[in-house]
Amino acid sequence: MKRHLKRSTVIPLALLAYLGVMSYIGLPELRQGHYLYYFGIIGVTLLCIVLLHFTLKRRERLRREREDDLKK
Repeated sequence: MKRHLKRSTVIPLALLAYLGVMSYIGLPELRQGHYLYYFGIIGVTLLCIVLLHFTLKRRERLRREREDDLKK
């Protein structure tokens, strides 16, 4: 039985990797003392990624339920 990664896992993981790279690129901003700006952007982005994850999980569950109803 093949197991594939769900879209609700892959997309947020890819976005987290992207956020890590962008955080590294933004380090000079942090070193200049713009703490609120730096961590605010990271926080808002993390919130968006978490909301996206739960939204995608909900869509997958609804799709699975719809497919189960069609099989009956």
